[in-house]
Amino acid sequence: PASVAVPHYFELYEKQFELPVHRPVHTRVVCPREERLRIETDQGVFAARGLINATGTWERPFIPHYRGAESFRGRQLHTKDYRTAAEFEGKHVVVVGGGISAVQLLDEISRVTTTTWVTRREPEFRDEPFTPDIGRAAVAMVEDRVRRGLPPGSVVSVTGLPVTPAIRAARERGVMNRLPMFSEILPNGVKWADGTVVDADVILWCTGFRSSIDHLAPLHLRGPGGGIPMTGRLATQVEADPRVHLVGYGPSSSTIGANRAGQAAARELTAYLGIGE
Repeated sequence: PASVAVPHYFELYEKQFELPVHRPVHTRVVCPREERLRIETDQGVFAARGLINATGTWERPFIPHYRGAESFRGRQLHTKDYRTAAEFEGKHVVVVGGGISAVQLLDEISRVTTTTWVTRREPEFRDEPFTPDIGRAAVAMVEDRVRRGLPPGSVVSVTGLPVTPAIRAARERGVMNRLPMFSEILPNGVKWADGTVVDADVILWCTGFRSSIDHLAPLHLRGPGGGIPMTGRLATQVEADPRVHLVGYGPSSSTIGANRAGQAAARELTAYLGIGE
């Protein structure tokens, strides 16, 4: 499983190159201080000429607020909290979200109990195989957005949903009948603007993540487009402050993308700072 393989890989990498990693350290805030950056943590204060921020998105699950959410008597959880479909057996589950995770979990949960699927937009399914060319095109679209200072957007917004054998089987079982977003959450379910009500025991929010970069707020990196304008070979360098690189933001927000982006960020930052000359 990725949850085991990825940490093990990085553990071996760290040992092989004898990297001086400090853990556990929680970074509270990063502030500009003349020629250096002031990095305040729970293990002391650091001064740095440059910073590669690789905090990604996993620590910031996003759940939109809907009227009545606090009154719901059932269980609400995010994709990050999901463990197994078996815990929902005998309960009606409302799955919220139009991404790949939502579809996969909808398929799993619908095998053990009843479900309702709701999304903000009509899902776009892709029948053709996901080829390397399609992958590169999707990355290029995300990269273009961050270079223009726009929020990165979701992966599915540029790739669409692949129609896998599992999805075809779910369609045949009648599971993929998507409904538009509800307008209100009731103590015992959800309600649409036309008055339709669905009773529910669980609301599973498969609504993605946001970049974990609040600690960088004092640097004022965001542009008027709502995102952080990026530059550099793989769009990891912050245009407003070239001393800062973001790995795990935009096109580098995947393990594969982060490997290439991390290498590019390290080379560009050391060159910018004149290290090794």
